[in-house]
Amino acid sequence: MTWTPDHPIVSIRDVEKSFGTLKVLKGISMDVMKGEVICIIGPSGSGKSTLIRCINALNDIQGGSITVEGQEVHDHKLDKLALRRKVGMVFQQYNLFPHKTALENIMMAPVKVLKEDKAKVAERARSLLKKVRLEGKEDSYPGELSGGQQQRVAIARSLAMNPDVMLFDEVTAALDPETVKEVLVTIKDLAAEGMTCILVTHEMGFAREVADHIYFTDKGVIVEHGPPTTFFDNAKDPRTKEFLSQIL
Repeated sequence: MTWTPDHPIVSIRDVEKSFGTLKVLKGISMDVMKGEVICIIGPSGSGKSTLIRCINALNDIQGGSITVEGQEVHDHKLDKLALRRKVGMVFQQYNLFPHKTALENIMMAPVKVLKEDKAKVAERARSLLKKVRLEGKEDSYPGELSGGQQQRVAIARSLAMNPDVMLFDEVTAALDPETVKEVLVTIKDLAAEGMTCILVTHEMGFAREVADHIYFTDKGVIVEHGPPTTFFDNAKDPRTKEFLSQIL
């Protein structure tokens, strides 16, 4: 099937995932349209991070299907590099190379993996640093940057592959409170530009502000979902109400 923008850019159907005897995802389904911002929330161990790691095939699945732009992610014939060009991911830990500058960290994958022209990639990397509000930090090493700045370099590094979808896995969880905002502003800017974003987050105010749709997971299932106003102000499920009462 040829994918068109009137179909979901990411479609998750009845996905099951186990680690040994532990069943982490128990039949998860959701659709994400191009340009949508989806926030996945829930208690620790509810399967949130596992789910988004399955979207770009960092985790395999035992049942169901995940398609990105109509392509089955877990088809063993699928070129994983082609998938990771389409689907960027930013993790809780920044994983920057400490011996490379901010600019060099951003340039590495396009130059080494995609074999793109170094001068063109450098130009793109500089504009991405400007986009994430780090102009002037091109020659700084990770150890010279705050956690929030390092995380923004990690976001720019992911964007350097020109993805169609961005996954964010609790990207502010390891940050000091004062640096959380600068990372969230960066993600908000991306969303405003129309980037499709799927976020696992504990930042409820942010989720309410930027998400088109909120999914609440617990014990490997989607308990409840809906647009932010409905979800936060009029949750129906007792488990959702209990969770929200503890964090809001």
